[in-house]
Amino acid sequence: MKRETIFLKFVVVLMGLPVLALCIFVLPEIAGFFAELNPKLAYLQYPFLIGLYVTAIVFFVALYQTLRLLSLIDKNQAFSELSVRGLKNIKYCAITISVLFAVFMPLLYLMAEVDDAPGIILIGMVIIFGCIVVAVFAAVLQKLLKNAIDIKSENDLTV
Repeated sequence: MKRETIFLKFVVVLMGLPVLALCIFVLPEIAGFFAELNPKLAYLQYPFLIGLYVTAIVFFVALYQTLRLLSLIDKNQAFSELSVRGLKNIKYCAITISVLFAVFMPLLYLMAEVDDAPGIILIGMVIIFGCIVVAVFAAVLQKLLKNAIDIKSENDLTV
């Protein structure tokens, strides 16, 4: 294994640990707090939790795809169809997270309105736009990698 990819794998695992801790400890507390804060909308507690857990699962799928991509780089198979598929999966995961947060923005708005905390809306918007940036970046890398693979295969056929 190369030193750079070990560091990147470590960073990817470190990115997943806080999200896992949030899912286990913080999200149920937030959902319960929202139910206490607005008893009329207490029935939205479980759809809110389910939506955030689905988002976390999609996030972990993207992290797994990133780890697979890094292992392909270790094996000197970065310019392969598997890498293109991994980037495509990362792109779809980022789009899915953006869509899920966009769907749950009205619920975040209700939470912010009741608790008088407009920062919740800002955090939701940052997550949405951050995921869009990741999706665009993954799409650009996917296209570049696909073109590089096509050029490589043409050169292999020419020789």
